[in-house]
Amino acid sequence: MIVFNVILAIIVGFAIFRIGLAMLRGLAHPTPEPPPAGELRKVKIAYRCSICGAEVRMTIAPDEDPQAPRHCLEDMDLMAPIE
Repeated sequence: MIVFNVILAIIVGFAIFRIGLAMLRGLAHPTPEPPPAGELRKVKIAYRCSICGAEVRMTIAPDEDPQAPRHCLEDMDLMAPIE
């Protein structure tokens, strides 16, 4: 019984070591480079969900007239532009 406990402890210790090492390797990777300049545009658009009333302000989009986000499985309504 003692031999079984020792072998089990070694296996569990090795598994914890490998998981910890994998987590540290994940942190060691550099962050991805930002997108090229001009790819994202600054916008000031506000949307409101017509079902629940949640509001969203979009500040960056890939184009100047982005599609409305979806909330409560419906497209959100465009509010007056923030200026």
